[in-house]
Amino acid sequence: MYTSETKIRVRYGETDKMGYVYYGVYPLYFEVGRTELMREFNFPYSKIEEMGIMLPVLSLDIKYLKPAKYDDLLTIKTTLKEIPLARITFFYQIFNQNNELLNEGTTTLVFVDEKTRRPRKAPEDLLKSLTKHF
Repeated sequence: MYTSETKIRVRYGETDKMGYVYYGVYPLYFEVGRTELMREFNFPYSKIEEMGIMLPVLSLDIKYLKPAKYDDLLTIKTTLKEIPLARITFFYQIFNQNNELLNEGTTTLVFVDEKTRRPRKAPEDLLKSLTKHF
């Protein structure tokens, strides 16, 4: 298992009239967490795309517990619990600066060959990098 932590401050444009983060923004926060986790393994999305691999989202699940508010400093904890095969699932928890759990969720993405548009195995180099943590 591997967990990455990323901090992000809530911007005014991400909030609604009540000053709460709009519910549709949380998947963007999840993307920030997952992108940073992959970067920690030297696999930014740009590198994966250069390999001719796409990573479309297959599923997204979100549970809203408490609202994040304008100017909150959020910590996005992103966890990989298993080594991917053709799919990779990320688990998220978002905390505010008071360490209150605000939101949790998952996304599952599929490794897809750019040319054939068919699912494929995760890249071997990524698997080797991840194996050290499992």
